[in-house]
Amino acid sequence: MQAVNPPTSLPPASTWAPRPDLALAERLFEVLRQTGHDGVGITRDTYGPGEQRAHALATETARALDLEVRTDAALNLYLTLPGRNRNAPAVFTGSHLDSVPRGGNYDGAAGVVAGLAVLAGWRQAGAIPDCDVTVMGVRAEESAWFPVSYIGSKAAFGLLPAEALQARRFDTQRTLADHIQSCGGQPDRIVQGPAALDASRIAAFFELHIEQGPVLLDGGFEVGVVSGICGSLRYRQARVLGEYAHSGATPRSHRHDAVVAAAELVCTLQREWADMERQGHELTLTFGQFGTDGQQADFSKVSGQVDFCIDIRSRSLDSLHDMDLRVQRTAEAIGQRLGVRFDLGPSSGSQPAAMDDTLRDRLRHAARQSGAAVRDMPSGAGHDSALFANQGVPSAMLFVRNAHGSHNPHEAMAAADFAAATRVLGQAMAETAGLQRAAGLETQP
Repeated sequence: MQAVNPPTSLPPASTWAPRPDLALAERLFEVLRQTGHDGVGITRDTYGPGEQRAHALATETARALDLEVRTDAALNLYLTLPGRNRNAPAVFTGSHLDSVPRGGNYDGAAGVVAGLAVLAGWRQAGAIPDCDVTVMGVRAEESAWFPVSYIGSKAAFGLLPAEALQARRFDTQRTLADHIQSCGGQPDRIVQGPAALDASRIAAFFELHIEQGPVLLDGGFEVGVVSGICGSLRYRQARVLGEYAHSGATPRSHRHDAVVAAAELVCTLQREWADMERQGHELTLTFGQFGTDGQQADFSKVSGQVDFCIDIRSRSLDSLHDMDLRVQRTAEAIGQRLGVRFDLGPSSGSQPAAMDDTLRDRLRHAARQSGAAVRDMPSGAGHDSALFANQGVPSAMLFVRNAHGSHNPHEAMAAADFAAATRVLGQAMAETAGLQRAAGLETQP
């Protein structure tokens, strides 16, 4: 989709940006850690007490900075520093505040904390942007809780389908609508009311996020400028059904073994993945859950059922579709040969997205000016920036170097790396928003 606001419509560049309030960021991370710790890692559950506490902290911080605070029907949070021209399209930054179960403290939250640190620095310097600048705390980005991608950002743009509100959270088995309502949201208005966001009213969306892999760390780079975000195709409730039988009394020729069939599917698709890579495709294929039925399976039985899930990711829709065809073709062939039945269940997914070239250049330039080592790179994981970009909002992502990946308790973003990335973010935001010194302010704080 072409950008609604072309890069040339962005305000002219500014060369000045106040220092972010990194002491504030450090305090926020510590409170998030204390209130989100579950005994092993960090759990800020989507539309639950964990996410609620994080949003309350962001709200309290924004009010102390005298920012405007509002929420929408899905309880997305908008924290705004008013600009000189309130009718101009706004500059947005932010990310999500929920986490996976037993995750880390920085995934998502770093983007909201960075945005607040930037605006706190601007407030302290008396700096005023030409347009409104909003830090957005996006709800429900982590689809580990509900089997729906980008719940918060879809709701903000009026894109969340009514049936998604009936999706059930994996642990409580309560619907998304019920969870939203219990947190103070308005699920009916999400579908029936006007959208909270209009792409034509947003000049740019920046998202700072920890890198979720080892590329920056291994390459000696502090920050990464994201070129594009992968889309996904997922089968969350796949299974293969065979026949239970006695392990000693059933010869191989008479078995319909679900474990053997599932294992063959995995191994065959690994070879198909390698074949696609040789053809030039860029994608990943993951079987993140895989197990027999705990109530029926036994060491002395041939297994009659295996449940599993499939997660395919790529920046190319053609690659996603090609692998999907291979999954279905392979499952059908194995099923016929081994006398089992594959039921892949419903599919879900998200669209790939390209990041805006002008904003990427702005981030690169800011990184080089600050002395931060920077590289271009794709994002294998999905992010709300993809949803914004596919609605026509010029969007950009900045990755921060981070050890031990993400979605685990061992995330290890160094304070110095976060500081470097937040300064880059602040500079790019200042240029995009036309930031100006307040009258009478002659020196940078």
